[in-house]
Amino acid sequence: MAQAWHRRGGVAVGVVTLLIGAHALAATPSTIGIMQFKYGPSMLTVPVGTTVTWVNHDEEPHTITSGTGAFSSAGLVNDDTFVRTLRNPAPTSTSARFIPI
Repeated sequence: MAQAWHRRGGVAVGVVTLLIGAHALAATPSTIGIMQFKYGPSMLTVPVGTTVTWVNHDEEPHTITSGTGAFSSAGLVNDDTFVRTLRNPAPTSTSARFIPI
């Protein structure tokens, strides 16, 4: 699945979270890290209803924002987390925006 990323007021990075049927198992842990302005892993497939945690490992603050506008975090500083339970069985893209201070 190809995904286009856009820059907004700084550096934007993206991740796609695919939601699959509730009976399927997650292929990877449900934690997404931000380090050096990149998501790791860059793609995550989880069952519907999974709680996903984003962790900012950068020194710079970032926000997490759904590509559909369904959710958005406050600014995350180093080692802050944002937690969201994903309930919609459709691909969800998110972006992290660098917040200059």
